[in-house]
Amino acid sequence: MKRLSLTSWIFIAMFAGVAVGHYYPQFGQDTAFIGNIFLRLIKSIIAPLLFATLVYGIAGSGSAKAMGRIGLKALIYFNVTTLGALALALLSVNFFRPGDGVSIGAAERPELPETKSSLIAVMENAVPTSIFDAMSRNEVLQLVVFCFLFGAACIALGEKARPVVDFCRSLADVMFQYTKYVMYLAPLGVGAAIASVVGAKGIGVLIGLGKLIGALYVALFAYVLLVMGAVVLIFRVPLRRFLRAVKDPYVLAFSTASSEAAFPMAMQNMERFGVPRHIVSFVLPTGYSFNLDGSTLYLALASMFVAQAAGVEMTLTQQLTMVATLMLTSKGVAAVPRAALVILAGTLTTFNLPLEGIAILLGVDTLMDMGRTSVNLLGNCLATAVVARWEGHDLNPPAAEAAGAPS
Repeated sequence: MKRLSLTSWIFIAMFAGVAVGHYYPQFGQDTAFIGNIFLRLIKSIIAPLLFATLVYGIAGSGSAKAMGRIGLKALIYFNVTTLGALALALLSVNFFRPGDGVSIGAAERPELPETKSSLIAVMENAVPTSIFDAMSRNEVLQLVVFCFLFGAACIALGEKARPVVDFCRSLADVMFQYTKYVMYLAPLGVGAAIASVVGAKGIGVLIGLGKLIGALYVALFAYVLLVMGAVVLIFRVPLRRFLRAVKDPYVLAFSTASSEAAFPMAMQNMERFGVPRHIVSFVLPTGYSFNLDGSTLYLALASMFVAQAAGVEMTLTQQLTMVATLMLTSKGVAAVPRAALVILAGTLTTFNLPLEGIAILLGVDTLMDMGRTSVNLLGNCLATAVVARWEGHDLNPPAAEAAGAPS
């Protein structure tokens, strides 16, 4: 009998979680701690794995200038694809008009963490005051900045830094093995998380704002098919091998609504896919702060949904201004709790739209978060492959992987 893959087990756990949450709602809510334990284990991986792979990758590349070039190419790619996501969001929300017929009453405004989304604030927050503080809070952008400078220092010292570089390589291998152990708990953690959500909100949450959810998923599907599909063709990314590489991390990101949960596996799978380690370890975490295409698409759609529900007709100029605003405010705030809602609140305030609309969106935010988070993950995995091709790499898997079973 063929062994079931991790993806199959996760899908089984998702359906089981829905059934448990629906038929035994209190028990489903009581299982939330299992999902929390799994996510905490995943978060314990990120800082040491990112430090080890990024420092070793930069030092192994032998050139800080080459890493700067890779970073510039990644940022160009991030902004081009984000424009595509925003355009599709506006097309979808104007075609389906999910806000029509939804009345915004005087609902209680949810309390959201405050954040400053200006470019200066993002730049200031990118520099860590303490690497240990950044690690404890999983501040990915701060870790990237520190590791880039640390890796550049290792390059400058040459052989003197060899013991540090070798330690980072060994640490990366240990953390990948650690990840393998944690992944055995993935189906259990996913099932518990789904059971908790369905138990707390009821299966009716799947139907409540179906038109809005449908508009979002149509736009996300169009983005994957049209924008990412075009990128795959232009940069000649091997599609079948790429889909095999991203399948498990994509399903994990979707089922947990957490990019962090899929980060270690995505990093390992893209390296097996053939992207050099120094590119994966730099582009993937950078994308977690600057390439949130699924979230940006959702923000544009949600903002227009609130406008439609409030009876506010926005001109094309106003919509394009909103898009430009979201291009800036959605960068560099991935570590903020409930970041999408924070940015949405700022956007609504800027355009004098009622914040009460957020209270309506909160009811189905988990379902929409699953879609936007998984597309974020998929876009960042593709970004590593694109930058590798742009740098002239053939995306051939390492010899050991090519000779064995596919990842």
